[in-house]
Amino acid sequence: MSKLRILDGGMSRELMRLGAELKQPEWSALALINSPDIVRKVHEEFIAAGSEVVTTNSYALVPFHIGEERFWEEGAKLIARSGQLAREAADACRDRKVLVAGSLPPIFGSYEPENFDPSRVQDYLKVLVENLNPYVDVWLGETLSLIAEGDAVRAAVAATGKPFWISFTLMDDVAQRNGSEPKLRSGERVEDAAIWAAASGASVLLFNCSKPEVMRPAVETVARVFKDKGAALEIGVYANAFEGEQGDSAANEGLHDTRSDLNDDVYSRFACSWVEAGATIVGGCCGIGAGHIHRLKQALAG
Repeated sequence: MSKLRILDGGMSRELMRLGAELKQPEWSALALINSPDIVRKVHEEFIAAGSEVVTTNSYALVPFHIGEERFWEEGAKLIARSGQLAREAADACRDRKVLVAGSLPPIFGSYEPENFDPSRVQDYLKVLVENLNPYVDVWLGETLSLIAEGDAVRAAVAATGKPFWISFTLMDDVAQRNGSEPKLRSGERVEDAAIWAAASGASVLLFNCSKPEVMRPAVETVARVFKDKGAALEIGVYANAFEGEQGDSAANEGLHDTRSDLNDDVYSRFACSWVEAGATIVGGCCGIGAGHIHRLKQALAG
């Protein structure tokens, strides 16, 4: 099995914990504008907790959050800033190599596969890729709801020659948590996403921004497909801590409450279960902080 690697956790709540102002519509992009030092500090705290990969704070740098006009006027500068801050934090780590993953979000909204526009997506992804490229080691298309979004990321980064990782978000309603076949939020089967990934050139297939309870069945499905196809991709997981049912609500409409039951120990037990099922890269998404990552690293080391 490949060496286990630890990702970072969710950015937004850590920014708020350290004093950054976050409000809609800009959300975490507001910290890049008003308090970039806090963004760097969050990266540094995740690294201190054990993260071997930090993700650029570029998730909200799309028109949905900062507006179409600001995206074209200031987007390039803010995207480059997000890459530089992550790079500075990673390079300051002296005891191990820390990778920087360039976050490429769903351009037309999280959890909203129906809004995907293949005729326009590359216009926006090009700006993200060009301005992150000087700073990142790998590309991370994350919280993608349908296979076509993953394929758009593949096309957008192809000319850079850098590895790319694709992370899909899963349906996590009651039916899914009770054992229904794992599916992306688009309704596409995880099995079909795995078949696509095996032929895509991606080096890692991950699942993120869904409840921890639905992750293991997805990992098991992917592990089976990759074994059948002789695919050498790694598998990764970084779940969220959202409370209640998300349903059709977009992930970025507002601040979701987080679960009080998902403490450091509970989350680390989930992570160990994902590793048992075949994951070699684990971390956290929304609501999973540096404390969770520290405990997760301890648990996996054991």
